[in-house]
Amino acid sequence: MSLQVVSAVSNSSLLQPGFSLLNFDGHTFLFGQKGWPKRSCPTGVFLLDIKENELKMKPAFFSNDSCYLPPLRYPALCTLRGNAESDEYQYIIHGGKTPNNDLSNKIYVMSLISKNSKKTTFQCIEKDLGGDVPEARYGHTINIVHSQGKSMSVIFGGRSYTPLAKRTTEKWNSVVDCLPSVFLVDFEFGCCTSYIIPELQDGLAFHVSVARNDTIYILGGHSLQNNTRSPSLYKLKVDLPLGSPAVTCTILPGGISVSSAIVTQTSDTEFVLVGGYQSDNQKRLICNTILLEDSNIQIVERESPDWTPDIKHCRMWFGSDMGKGSILLGIPGASKQLISDAYYFYILRCKGEEDKEEELTAQICSETSTEDPRDYTPFEDSEEFCFSVEANRFDVDNTDTYNEDDEEDESETGYWITCSASCNIDNNTWVPFYSTELNKPAMILCSSGAGHWVHAQCMDLSETMLLHLSEANIKYFCNEHVDLKKGLQTPKKVVPLKNQPMKPLRKKTTMKLTSPAKKSFLRRLF
Repeated sequence: MSLQVVSAVSNSSLLQPGFSLLNFDGHTFLFGQKGWPKRSCPTGVFLLDIKENELKMKPAFFSNDSCYLPPLRYPALCTLRGNAESDEYQYIIHGGKTPNNDLSNKIYVMSLISKNSKKTTFQCIEKDLGGDVPEARYGHTINIVHSQGKSMSVIFGGRSYTPLAKRTTEKWNSVVDCLPSVFLVDFEFGCCTSYIIPELQDGLAFHVSVARNDTIYILGGHSLQNNTRSPSLYKLKVDLPLGSPAVTCTILPGGISVSSAIVTQTSDTEFVLVGGYQSDNQKRLICNTILLEDSNIQIVERESPDWTPDIKHCRMWFGSDMGKGSILLGIPGASKQLISDAYYFYILRCKGEEDKEEELTAQICSETSTEDPRDYTPFEDSEEFCFSVEANRFDVDNTDTYNEDDEEDESETGYWITCSASCNIDNNTWVPFYSTELNKPAMILCSSGAGHWVHAQCMDLSETMLLHLSEANIKYFCNEHVDLKKGLQTPKKVVPLKNQPMKPLRKKTTMKLTSPAKKSFLRRLF
């Protein structure tokens, strides 16, 4: 195992705990960026490339017939092949957290359409599900099992928000372990079926799952209810006959008490387990090899890499599998006082000596072979840790240079900001005020200056007025700027009315002529 330092990372602010890496045709792509996608990459999916120990990110694109795929942190991922002989495969993405901390219950299928030196295009399709649809969650796993010529996906574990009926004011946005149910999803018909397994008593999140044929092995994981990391090793066997599927579970010895560990595949039957936590305040620096042969599993300790002092002494770490036996690891930069970057990244290569020379000279994020990665679900660091940094640059070939100063600062447009001097919205104590609210407060844009968002509740807006403002095309000014708006408002120019001069009325004159005068006047006329 070798550890390579990535000395310079472009636009590292997009890499945060909870991101995922997808491997298509030997190329690695980032999914689950920090914040909502920007104008420079509206898809939020990036091609990762390493040149001279520098990580570069290039935007990827979606086809016109694709659905919208939000950037999701801590989703469940696995690969799906069309058939055993095909080299093409798709990624299944389920659940996860959006940048607004909303949880997703949707399932997406993502496939590579085309790729050249300048552009990578994906297709993303949302699958409609029916039956026992799994609730919105994150920190869970999804795997594909094959039995008797059929294939199904299996969803297990994770965390979700407290049900509405059980929420209190003090713990409105708290999370709980999902019920330890096993969900089978038939992608052909979109049907979901849940199973309650007696051997699975506690909900688990941030565990590791490895699948082979009709069997899934579940290792580790953290339980919020008991605040423990499970030492058990579970073996789920799924039988897919012509009738109803059958799911059985066996508890095996030799488990590992770990959470948030990462798994990468090094051969057809060999996986490597790296990282994670063995307690809340202690990282797990030991590495293990997982061997799957026939219907048996063997977990043995292997020689760990020469961890740097920064990795050993840092409080947390996170990462994701890059494919082909490589892992991208990140640590906070607080331990390096001379460098201002928030995160520092390493590439851990877990293959043997015969593959090390090829790996080191490749200078790309992953190998170019099209070997099929097995069904496994790596998980990143616990959601308890979240950091943000400023991006220095965005290096993209044949594209416009990314400048984060041109983008809107999401920290000032989030739902849990201090919108005004009288703001009383607290993430820990907030409860819905309007009927339209669920898990975040309603906000409205103040049109003063460049514009800023305020909480409707802090502005003492009635629900009727809030609905009227959201539907009407009028500008709104918050309580702090409404008087200023009145003072700066230019009075409308009043066009003076033009008074038309009245024409004087002509008076009728009458002449009274005497008889001699009348005769003289008539003579003049005739």
